[in-house]
Amino acid sequence: QVQLVESGGGLVQAGGSLRLSCAASGIGFRDYSMSWYRQAPGKERELVATITNRGNTIYADSVNGRFAISRDNAKNALYLQMNSLKPEDTGVYYCTTYIFPRQRWGQGTQVTVSS
Repeated sequence: QVQLVESGGGLVQAGGSLRLSCAASGIGFRDYSMSWYRQAPGKERELVATITNRGNTIYADSVNGRFAISRDNAKNALYLQMNSLKPEDTGVYYCTTYIFPRQRWGQGTQVTVSS
């Protein structure tokens, strides 16, 4: 059974930092690309960052240079280091990966950035 469990969210002031974690189980973690998505109130879910099984990374323009995605295959863990946070980064952050036949999602962790 695939499980993705996010943690590390919270309330932070603008300009602050947070580090999100995602613990994966039930999958061959090292074989899969992993992503972080976020969803702000009243908005659609959007891609934040992706890291491939080879460690290549892709970022949304809005977070490029401020966020860093990483993974620890030995721990089956995915991370998102978020620096210089802005109020528009507020939302629920989800860890996700595609394992046939569907996308798999964690329950999400809330990030709130106050101005």
